[in-house]
Amino acid sequence: MEGVPHSVPTDSHEPIIRFDHASFGFSGVIALKDISLSINAGEFIGVIGPNGSGKTTLCRAVLGLMAPIEGHLHIFDCACDKLRCHHRAKIGYLPQKGVVDRNFPVTVLETVMMGRYGALGLFSRPGANDRDIAMAALAHVSMEGHKDTALGHLSGGQQQRVFIARALAQQPKVLLLDEPTTGLDITTQHNVIELVQHLHEELKLTVLLITHDINMIRSRVDRLVLLKTRLYAAGPPADVLKPDILSAVYGKDVVITDKDLVIVEDYHHHH
Repeated sequence: MEGVPHSVPTDSHEPIIRFDHASFGFSGVIALKDISLSINAGEFIGVIGPNGSGKTTLCRAVLGLMAPIEGHLHIFDCACDKLRCHHRAKIGYLPQKGVVDRNFPVTVLETVMMGRYGALGLFSRPGANDRDIAMAALAHVSMEGHKDTALGHLSGGQQQRVFIARALAQQPKVLLLDEPTTGLDITTQHNVIELVQHLHEELKLTVLLITHDINMIRSRVDRLVLLKTRLYAAGPPADVLKPDILSAVYGKDVVITDKDLVIVEDYHHHH
């Protein structure tokens, strides 16, 4: 195994992210408490929970922005929390969507090329090969025809595809998506989630998708991880989305019907 990490088949049940009794917090506040969770290579995981439940903290932890204050977190067998560590380049990250200034003078291809910098290290200049990788990433999200378009002139859904391509340009092993459907219309939301599902299957990526939109992902993910400061439940969607579990976590904010569950929350103020 030493020295040949690429020979590990993607369907092997190798945990590539492992929380071991890990707690995270800052300034005396515990944001996540005693989390034990293993995520295997190639899994599609949905991370759900109420506002303030620790979803963003989980995201920061996986990105190496926060070290556990207790316990351990191993990513690709690396337990460091250094942003410059080589493991960081293997995580393609789609942050919560901000508003892109229409006049910001950056093209689609330039945006995706930014994904190459993390993979290259600090002092290398991108070359023709990096451009090819960026173009291939754009092709994966069907945006190669827009390579010279100003990013700010695209629709919200198109921008989201470009940001996914930027993450893919790192040639990551893990795709980490933080609320990828927020601020998009319902059709575009479905399109973005379908794209993620397709990339998961086609590129054999491990996907962690943080969302409040349980109905949209429940039929697509392998497992749901339900957080509320602690790990409340982790397992196949049918096992996690049980009325008693959901009532315990969401309280009166959850309305369960035969087909769907509605969580009554104000999604636009969750920072």
